[in-house]
Parts: sequence; structure tokens; C-alpha cells
Amino acid sequence: MQRKFLRNLALLLVLNLLIKPFWIFGIDRTVQNTVGAEEYGFYFAVFNFSFLFYILLDFGITTFNNKNIAQNNHLLRKHLSNIIVLKLILFLVYLVFTLGGAFFIQYSREQIFILIFLAVNQFLISFILYLRSNLGGLHLFKTDSIISVLDRTLMIVICAVLLWGNVVNEFKIQYFVYAQTLSLSITVLITSTIVFRKARTRFLSLNWSMPFFLMIMRQSLPFAVLVLLMTFYNRIDSVMLERMLGDDGAWYSGIYASAYRLLDASNMIAYLFAVLLLPIFARMLKQKESIEELIKLSYTLIITPAIIIALASYFYAEEIMRLLYTIHEGESLGMFNYRMDHSSKVFGLLMVSFCAISTMYIFSTLLTANGNLKYLNIIALTGMLMNVTLNFILIPKYQAYGSAVATLVTQFAIAAIQVVMVCYLFNFRRNYLFLLKILIFVPAVAGIGYFTTTLEYTWYTNLILMIAGAGLFSMLIRLLSPRHLFNVSKYG
Repeated sequence: MQRKFLRNLALLLVLNLLIKPFWIFGIDRTVQNTVGAEEYGFYFAVFNFSFLFYILLDFGITTFNNKNIAQNNHLLRKHLSNIIVLKLILFLVYLVFTLGGAFFIQYSREQIFILIFLAVNQFLISFILYLRSNLGGLHLFKTDSIISVLDRTLMIVICAVLLWGNVVNEFKIQYFVYAQTLSLSITVLITSTIVFRKARTRFLSLNWSMPFFLMIMRQSLPFAVLVLLMTFYNRIDSVMLERMLGDDGAWYSGIYASAYRLLDASNMIAYLFAVLLLPIFARMLKQKESIEELIKLSYTLIITPAIIIALASYFYAEEIMRLLYTIHEGESLGMFNYRMDHSSKVFGLLMVSFCAISTMYIFSTLLTANGNLKYLNIIALTGMLMNVTLNFILIPKYQAYGSAVATLVTQFAIAAIQVVMVCYLFNFRRNYLFLLKILIFVPAVAGIGYFTTTLEYTWYTNLILMIAGAGLFSMLIRLLSPRHLFNVSKYG
């Protein structure tokens, strides 16, 4: 299984690293710079609000289905048509709650208009993830890898035409939302065709079965609660910023969005580990195979670059922000400098939390595959309460920086609890040598980072030197061993 994991991870990473950096730095950043911080902040707050009731779209079905199909391939044909009908029903429920919530917090007509399209987009995303969970459950990782970048590839083409093709006189944030709807719709159509062929059934042979719906919802309920709690403590920050800071709320939400965007991009890579590991863990656990070596391999592969990326982003936060974002039309130099200073501090803290998030992607995936949803839900509830409380305390005084502090504290607390829980439940051997290497590596990378900031080269040369030096040091202490990875990839 280590060999399968490593080879498919390589393919998944290559495809995503080819497409998503261009999406983030070429398209998404250009959209932010084109429409300005306030308009993008308006979109970002509404976008995150559309996430708050996402659980009603999915109800934990995707995660449950991934685990279930991985352990019981023969159930694909039986479940597929019924679950699609169920998801259509859940979309209507989600739409009622989302629009009801928008009216409750007194969203404007313009915000509600955008929210309707974003709600449709959330449904399409949810539907794609459900369809992909069937591919992952069948261990069709190559097909799933291609589908994972299809919507972004289409978005790049559509947005490039709108931004640089002289198709529209002035690019508006609404066009960005419409482009999402179109690209996601095409992706749904292609993915549905592939999955229905694998299930050897017709797309139109959909079934209505209330007993089946109730059975699936009962089994997926713990997954649903987990998704709900995690969504709240991961997405509530920008909504609270926009609501709590009055007239300046959208502006500060835009600052937070500009910093959060790169964390979100990094999370996309970490998420790929979870996508692969969940069905692999589920099948290994059912067959009572040892998972200890796979846990060590996957965690080493994710935490080593995570530490380097996090600390490099912290030391070069302002340079990165000023490289990515430009002064907006009508914005004074003083306001631009303040925006860059504030967003740099936010970015530095958020990227440090990437280490905790990477840890959670490994250990929470194992707990999910093992069916420990009760523990995960208690941990997630703790995280949600902690994050909301800290935001209420910190936002009024520190604005977006306060939200970043709340995120940092919450993510590390939750990651630590999950690691302790996994070690307790699985009775893993204490690998003191590995822990010692991590404890040496973190301050060493910080030291390398600080040293490079004192060099009299250009900042990006210093950044490259820091990353290269940290990478070499990881091999020197054998935290990452190219020879070991080659042997695993070749021989398993």
C-alpha cells in the first residue's frame, strides 16, 4: 500500500502543481487586484457564508461513501442512483437555510443575488466530490487525479478570456462567480458520465426510496456533524470580520482574504493526502493490515515541506504580499502600505498554522477511516467554540490580525489533541528518534530563515536559499531520505 500511495500521490501532486499555482497566482490574484480589496472582500465574505450550511448539501455522505465503497466495491451500483436523488433533495434544504440565514443577518439584495449563484456552485462542488468519492473508493486514483484539476483548468481558460480577451469592458466580481458555475457544470457532466459507466448503470435510472434515504442519512450523520463543526471553525472568520467591523468589515475581510488565499492554496496540496489516504486506510483497516509505516511515511512527506513553507512565508511575508498585490485605483499610498503591513502579519500567522492543518489532514483521516467519529466531533466542537470565542475577543481590537491569531491557536490545539488520540487508540510505538528530528528541524529552519534575511541579496534569492538550505538539512538529518522514497516507490 505504501507503494500505491507514493506513486498516486506523485501523480496527484504533479497535476495539481501544474494547474493550481497558475490558477492562484495568475487568475485569482489578478481578479483580486482588478476588482479591489473591498469588492473582493464583499465576495469573500458571502462565499464563506455559503459554506456555513454546506453540511446540508453533503450531510457527511461523501466521506461515508468514500470509506464504504473502499470496503464494499459491490455497493456502488446499488447506492449511486439513490444517493443522487438524495443530494438533489438536500440541495433544496440547503438553499432554504442559506437564504433564510442571509435574510436573518440582513444581507442586501446584491449580496443575496451573488449568494444564490454561490449556493448553486456549492451544490456542484458537493456533487463533484461525491462522484469523486466513488472513484477513490474504487481506488481509481489516476482518473480521480485528472478530475481533481478539471474544474480549475476550465476556470483558467474562461477567466483568462474574460480578463485579457477584451470580451468585457470592465471585469466584475459577478463574472468570476458565473465562470465558476460554468466550469463546475461541465465538470459534473464529465465526472457523472465516467462514474455511471463504472457502475454499469444509466444516468437517468434514478430511484426514490425513503427507507434508503433514512438509512444513508443515519449512517452518515456523524460525518455530517463533523463537517458542520469543521466548516464553522474554518470559515467563520471572514464572516465575523465583515459583520463585526461595520463599514470597514468588507475591507478587513478583503485583507484577510488576500492572506488566507495562499493558506487555502497550501491546504489544497495537504488535502490531496487525505483524498488518497482515506480509502487506503479504510481498506487496510478492514483487512487488518498494519498502518504504522504508512502513517510515518505520509506524515513525514507532508510535515517536512509544511514546516519549510510555513517558516519561509513567515520570514518573507511582507515581500510576498507586496509581490502579489498592487495598489488599487483611488487607493492612497498610505492606505496601501497599511493594507500590506496588516495583510503581511495576517499571512505570516496563517501560514504557520499550515503545520497544524497538515498534521490534522493525516491524523483526522485515520480517525475517520477507523470510525472514531464521536471523538472527532468532540474535538471539532472544541475547536469551533475556541475559534468563535477568540474571534469575539480579538477582532474588535486587532481586526484581521485578531482572526489570524484565533486560527493559529485553534488549529494547533486541535492538531495536538488528534495526535494524542491516535497514539492512544492505535497504541503506536513511541518513535523518539522521529520526534527528535522534528524538534531539531523546526528551530534549524527558523535559524536558516533568519540568517537568510540578513544576506545582501535580493529577497527572492534569499528565499530560495532558505528553502534549499532547509531541504538539504532535512536530508542531512535523514528526516527525508530520497533513497528510502525510491525503494518504497520501486519495491513497496
